[in-house]
Amino acid sequence: MIKQNQTYLNRLHVLIDAICIYLAGVTAYQIRFNLSIFGFEVYKYVFTYNRYPFPLKYYQLPLIIAMIVLLILYASFGLYTPKRYQRGSKELINLLKSNVIGLGIAAFVITIFQIQNFPRSLYLLFFIINFIYGVISRYIIRKILKVNRKRGHNIKHTVFVGFSTSAAAYIDRIKSNPHWGLEVHGIFDDTVSENFEYRGVKRIGTLNDLASYLENTSLDEVAITLNLNEYHKLEKVVAICEKSGVHTKFVPDYYNFISTNPYTEDLDGLPVINIRNVPLTNTMNRIIKRTIDIIGSIVALIIFSPIMLVVAILVKKSSPGPIIFAQERIGLGNKPFKMYKFRSMGVQDPKKEAQQWTTKNDARVTPVGKIIRKTSLDELPQFWNVLKGDMSLIGPRPERPQFVEKFKEEIPRYMIKHQVRPGITGWAQVNGFRGDTSIRGRIEHDLYYIENWSLGLDIKILFLTFFKGFVNKNAY
Repeated sequence: MIKQNQTYLNRLHVLIDAICIYLAGVTAYQIRFNLSIFGFEVYKYVFTYNRYPFPLKYYQLPLIIAMIVLLILYASFGLYTPKRYQRGSKELINLLKSNVIGLGIAAFVITIFQIQNFPRSLYLLFFIINFIYGVISRYIIRKILKVNRKRGHNIKHTVFVGFSTSAAAYIDRIKSNPHWGLEVHGIFDDTVSENFEYRGVKRIGTLNDLASYLENTSLDEVAITLNLNEYHKLEKVVAICEKSGVHTKFVPDYYNFISTNPYTEDLDGLPVINIRNVPLTNTMNRIIKRTIDIIGSIVALIIFSPIMLVVAILVKKSSPGPIIFAQERIGLGNKPFKMYKFRSMGVQDPKKEAQQWTTKNDARVTPVGKIIRKTSLDELPQFWNVLKGDMSLIGPRPERPQFVEKFKEEIPRYMIKHQVRPGITGWAQVNGFRGDTSIRGRIEHDLYYIENWSLGLDIKILFLTFFKGFVNKNAY
């Protein structure tokens, strides 16, 4: 079934990658030594080496070695793991990492051993083209798999053992993602009624029926989704599943309390699951993000300075009062800081201002204020907050102290957002949670960002901000 299909798919994927790597080598050779556009021989003007210093066959052995090294790197970075649940962005980041490391290895070997006739432009072109071919091939593979799964092919068959909040959440996600190609045959549970059904998935027996069912049915996996009150049965259930030889996964009923990307520690053979995984507690990650923030804020302040000057003049002329509005927000480590914005309202009593959100058709907002709020131009002074270190370019949006006190009592895990610097834009904002929207939805997205931070995710958020983050329909 699916295991055999996955084996064939992995072998085919390795073969496709090998072909792409070889074609990348040939393409790089042709561009480097024989590129002409409409008869114009570009190599004479772009590159310094002579045309065809060696025939292509001279590079065959190095190309085969590069192919082997890259395939090993691809496997090391998990590029041949099942794509059923793997995010495409994560796969592309791992593909990029593999090629960058491969480029570094090639440069090191060629330099140390002083290998001749390998100009830097040649192997740089090779790795750039290879990455592009890899992106294209993976996109095509994902599309083909997605279409086939929707047509009922390459389906993974599973059953659930126990019904709980985690089982319901799992089924919800399966129903929302038909391209995963998962078919749930039913639920084994001792606590629900005989006619129980959840979103079309029926109870097909008790836990005592599980062993017989697995013995007589060919399945790809079993998902153990026992209710927390039934965990005393866990050892028995695992023993039954392992005896049948079927792949078994455990979905804890306390999934709301642990991160989506937990990490474990080995304490002399005792596995310990850490409740919260925050990548930005890593020193190197913090240094990388802070360096990007400093450079990015300086560049942004320079680029947007003409716009900021125009906005400042309009704000000053629109109504009496200061141009910049400073408001206390809660940031990293629950510490307060002054967040800067272009003033979009008339001057008002700070005590009254602190008691309410801005609502639609709010009389306090000036005509100029409506425009700069709608287009996010009022946020531009926050690049100064980023430069100072109060904020980051990307991160959860900070809240005012009174709302922090309110939300931390009402929303579980709310205070986790203060383990990282707040941002000008974030994962919640590019997913539509700006202004007067669900605070719970916003926090869920903020927590996802905190627990799954990567440089690639920051780049993705920055990219999405340019296309759908500036103009805000919920900004009043």
